[in-house]
Amino acid sequence: MNHVTGPQATDFQSRYRAEFALGEHSARHLRRILRLYLTGAGLLDVADAAELALTELMANVVRHVPGRRCGVCFLLLPAAVRVEVSDGCPRLPVMGGGDTLADDGRGLLLVDAVTDRWGVTVRPAGDGKTVWFECRAK
Repeated sequence: MNHVTGPQATDFQSRYRAEFALGEHSARHLRRILRLYLTGAGLLDVADAAELALTELMANVVRHVPGRRCGVCFLLLPAAVRVEVSDGCPRLPVMGGGDTLADDGRGLLLVDAVTDRWGVTVRPAGDGKTVWFECRAK
């Protein structure tokens, strides 16, 4: 079982990084950590959007990455947060067509709708990727 706590006021950093083997409750725990991190950074106004987008990226790892292993990084930018989810699977995410009756395929559409920017960076060796998004304070 993974066990991680959020940043403490006395040791708050501009970057939070962890690696996980995702389980049943991982998305809930990571949302909690992200909210604590954003609260400490004074970016609570982007927390709902960032949590939703993070949940979608975690769901993609659970569905598509063998072993469900990933790295998560939260980076503070000027008046914004960048969230990165990295994995060792070379398969790139594909934005669905928006079919409202489909069981899946709308996750990246949702990420696109609630974040200011998002994208995918392929590792130079082609052995994985980082899917990232940014949410700016309004």
